[in-house]
Amino acid sequence: MNGDHQLDLERRGRLGMVEAIWGEHKSVDQLVRIITTLERAGELILATRVDADKAKAVLTLLRVGSLDAASVRYDAEARCLVTAALPPPDPSLGTVAILGGGSSDLAVAAEARLSLLSHRVQADLVLDVGVAGLARLLGRLEHLRGARVLIACAGMEGALPTVLAGLLPQPVIGVPVSVGYGVSAGGQAALMGMLASCAPGLSVVNIDNGYGAAMAALRILNSGVSGAP
Repeated sequence: MNGDHQLDLERRGRLGMVEAIWGEHKSVDQLVRIITTLERAGELILATRVDADKAKAVLTLLRVGSLDAASVRYDAEARCLVTAALPPPDPSLGTVAILGGGSSDLAVAAEARLSLLSHRVQADLVLDVGVAGLARLLGRLEHLRGARVLIACAGMEGALPTVLAGLLPQPVIGVPVSVGYGVSAGGQAALMGMLASCAPGLSVVNIDNGYGAAMAALRILNSGVSGAP
């Protein structure tokens, strides 16, 4: 226990995952204290859902404190604070392909990618392959066959994961994204569409939960399941 936080520093040994920090509802001071504790414990830092202004304030305080701010960087695309020098990917884990229907899905897809890179998993972004222009996706199928797990981020009606799960044999994890007009309801339509999918075996995480999708993929990789039929 350290002030207002008690970190799970045994999570890596127990689950093979570092303890990620939910940054959106934490203050700058709380984030600084937690990051400092993780750094001193020799743990990797991954704080999700941090906006640019908060990240700038955190890095400023780290510079005037006891922690070398150069060891932490801000990834604006993923909206995450992360250890600056991530470990290299482990080729034995294979590759995860993270797909987005359009550039509006980038923040969620980038969060998933960074979360996987933080766990030594090679993760490739494949954007602008939404079902509104299905030929773009079909043209990438051979490339996607080489990935062990597929993560599909989609807003609007959220059809991309269903299409993928009907075309390719690997595990597919759907991430509904809070993008779309009126009835899309902040990702609710995409979530319900994915949950009601007719594609057998499709897994679905919560709205905008790129980190959760990445950890689901990590569990699959660590289980030794290749995804081959």
